Amino acid sequence: MTDARTAHPIEAQSYRILRSLGRTGHMPYWTRVVVERVVHASADLAYLEDLVLDEEVLSRAAAALAAGAPLVADSRMVAAGITSRPVRTLIDDGRVPPLSVQHGLTRSAAAMQLAAQEAGPGAIWVVGNAPTALEAAIDLAPRLTPALVIGLPVGFVGAVESKARLRDTGLPAVSNVSEKGGSAVAAAAVNALLYGDPLPLERS
Repeated sequence: MTDARTAHPIEAQSYRILRSLGRTGHMPYWTRVVVERVVHASADLAYLEDLVLDEEVLSRAAAALAAGAPLVADSRMVAAGITSRPVRTLIDDGRVPPLSVQHGLTRSAAAMQLAAQEAGPGAIWVVGNAPTALEAAIDLAPRLTPALVIGLPVGFVGAVESKARLRDTGLPAVSNVSEKGGSAVAAAAVNALLYGDPLPLERS
């Protein structure tokens, strides 16, 4: 794991409750860690069935983060949820508006395109806000080979479709099936891979 961390007593109690409700103990280590942190961040047990995860992909991504892989995010809110590492997000960069106009992109997509290119190959890309940012990331991925794409944008327009497209590419990814998502859960998935299990699993 890349960052040691001790759970606050309230956080520890929250994990005990979600484990009693969600029955996550049978899951492989990194799958469980990501699922639990997303559920903890959202208080939404539906993520137990909604997330699409691959244990080997998660293990490799955690190792990449431990080795210092850069992080790229589509929004300030995602970046704000990842406090232990610098996160490249260029939504406010002055180059974004003209790039957006020139190529007919949303600002989120243009910002993601710039940030991913600047981070270079082997980065972790995190999308929790804009489906168009995830679409831009998918288009860039064959050239920039991210270590992981966390595609958890939220919304009724384009979110489900962009996440399905991400899964269809075969890229190393974290996604979910429904319209759910958002900055908090996307950041939670990153933090899971950074911190690992905040509370040792209690075996009966």
